[in-house]
Amino acid sequence: MTSHPHGKAGPAHHARSVAEHLAAVTDLLARLAAESRAEVLPLTGALGRALVHGLLAPISLPPFDNSQMDGYAVRSVDISDGGADLRIMPPVPAGSSPQPLRPGTAAPIMTGAMIPAGADAVVPIEKAVPDHFRTEGSDGLVKLPATVPGTYVRTAGSDIAAGERAMAARTCLGPAQLGLLAALGMAEVEVYRAVTVLLVTTGDEVVQPGQPLPQGKIYDSNGTLLEAAMKQAGLNVRRTGISTDNPAELQALLRTAGHDVDLIVTTGGVSKGAYEVVRQAMADQPAEFLHVAMQPGGPQGIGLFDGVPFLGFPGNPVSCLVSFEMFLRPALSGLLGSPAARQPLRARLAQPLKSPGHKHQVRRGSLQPDGTAQLEGGEGSHLMHALAGSNCLVHVPVGVTELAAGDEVEVWML
Repeated sequence: MTSHPHGKAGPAHHARSVAEHLAAVTDLLARLAAESRAEVLPLTGALGRALVHGLLAPISLPPFDNSQMDGYAVRSVDISDGGADLRIMPPVPAGSSPQPLRPGTAAPIMTGAMIPAGADAVVPIEKAVPDHFRTEGSDGLVKLPATVPGTYVRTAGSDIAAGERAMAARTCLGPAQLGLLAALGMAEVEVYRAVTVLLVTTGDEVVQPGQPLPQGKIYDSNGTLLEAAMKQAGLNVRRTGISTDNPAELQALLRTAGHDVDLIVTTGGVSKGAYEVVRQAMADQPAEFLHVAMQPGGPQGIGLFDGVPFLGFPGNPVSCLVSFEMFLRPALSGLLGSPAARQPLRARLAQPLKSPGHKHQVRRGSLQPDGTAQLEGGEGSHLMHALAGSNCLVHVPVGVTELAAGDEVEVWML
């Protein structure tokens, strides 16, 4: 990531780097890429899934030489530089199997129709010379200008030839990819089964939206925010009610709802405070709680709960989403090909910013039509209104403390 630092980084802190934590999350979830997770789905049910195996084209596309235009299929050697009168043969509609084209003739042909044997070019119908249609007996004549071989002919295999690699393993199947599979005659495809996540929000201070809001309480936005992000990414999400700050109750909830899921994700309760319920509930589990050199989203939990992979995200809503985008999405993308990875873009800052030099900072922003990134809100991880007004994440790498307006940054579109 290139950048233009205008200040020096502060002293290094003992924290795991973003890359190191992403590698740890990927290792934790590596078993999800086992082929036993494969399933065969009809194309209409495979949107957003990823291929288990690479695919070779069973047929060529196009499967035969066909016309790119409505016009006349001709033998180019039959037409001199000044044009030629050619006898009109029976028309060639799309889907038909035409008879060979005899010398001195032209066959009216529709777009997509098979080129007759012997023909090597198509003259568009609008290039037929006006007023030169005439009848001789039962056959008509048409005057056509000279052309060169291959004109307006889509040759067999010019898109992809039979036996060529159509798609690589772990390709995420969007509309274009599914359209290609359909064009190749495939009705179903082997894909990775969708990951099922148990999503648990925690905190005595959190209230479900729609309920009365007592003094000192806040509404739970994390559950809705993360569930939406996960569903949009193709994950199956199982929600529970909000867990209290009682560790035994959280353990019971996880054991009841999480025994048959692929992954447990919690929000909140992962810092070093006195009432960090997730840390307490995981005390006898192979899980660790650490700090990642990232802002927001520094406190993270990772490990196993009763053998099920577990990720503990921080409790602030922006930290939750950033944690998902920085760790869970790219880990699953690398292992399974789905969800699709965020594509990094380059943009120029619309205003200056400051960043802690020992942390990778992720700011909310809006990419403008002129290619500049306008920061939305400040650095706070609670600023949901700023997040809702953003369309990208702006990345400031470790070692950069200041960037000026006009400096180049990496952005990920949301």
